Amino acid sequence: MTVSIIHAFALWILGLFAPGTGRRRADTRPAGQTLARMPEVPRPPAPWPPVRRSPYGLEEPLPGEATAVVRPYVVVAEQECERARQRQRRVAMVLAADFGIDLDLHVLGAEAVAR
Repeated sequence: MTVSIIHAFALWILGLFAPGTGRRRADTRPAGQTLARMPEVPRPPAPWPPVRRSPYGLEEPLPGEATAVVRPYVVVAEQECERARQRQRRVAMVLAADFGIDLDLHVLGAEAVAR
């Protein structure tokens, strides 16, 4: 019987992806031999009723210094606002430098004298 390349390739693919026949997993031990079972170790019974625990996990109170007063998302929001303000200041400084505008107004009334 001759097998073409296409048929050989199809059989090879089926051998890879088709479900197995189970022959490799068949029990190959002699008829009288069985697996040795581990002896069961008796466990002590669980205490009843269960031991009472605090719903928060600790009996003693937590120290106030160890807990965060401000939530992390509030801190992140404040940092984002500060970054936005700094970004606006930088843009204003760059635009002022490009157009030659003096932003130094530390002397009050200097605009009236300069005109």
